[in-house]
Amino acid sequence: MPFYEVRHVTPLSQAQQDSLAEALTTIHSTKFTTPRLFVNVGFVDQSKINTYVAGKPRKGNSISANVRVGPSRTQKDWDQLCEEVVAAWEKIVPEAELRGVFILGSLTAGWEAGFTLPPAGQDVQWLKDNWQAFEEKAKAGDEDFADMLVEIKQRGVLEQTNGK
Repeated sequence: MPFYEVRHVTPLSQAQQDSLAEALTTIHSTKFTTPRLFVNVGFVDQSKINTYVAGKPRKGNSISANVRVGPSRTQKDWDQLCEEVVAAWEKIVPEAELRGVFILGSLTAGWEAGFTLPPAGQDVQWLKDNWQAFEEKAKAGDEDFADMLVEIKQRGVLEQTNGK
């Protein structure tokens, strides 16, 4: 559902990319009721891309996320998300500064892995409404959906009254 884009001028090893992808997935899926299967992370080497700050050429590392917004997600939630993302970067890439984290509430609608995405805050009902289809995908051998079913049960997401 969200799409995190890590734009880096600092070379990142495969291990660092793997660790950042895992950290961003964990941060988002535990802060909100988003299943891990629907947290997307991409990396863009922008060392050769011209970027500007205050009209001057500047190079820097940043992370942006296109997310779903709604009344269940507060400014405090977004600020904390930024702080957690910065902390993850500092732990995984201690040798390089993260210049910015930008949370963009621009994900109006989407379709992913065969399903129309729910509005923010309606994940629990969406999971319940689609549970049978998720189970069918898992039984047909889709490992991602099998993992998601286990995750949702372990986290107790279906017992929550509403999503975040």
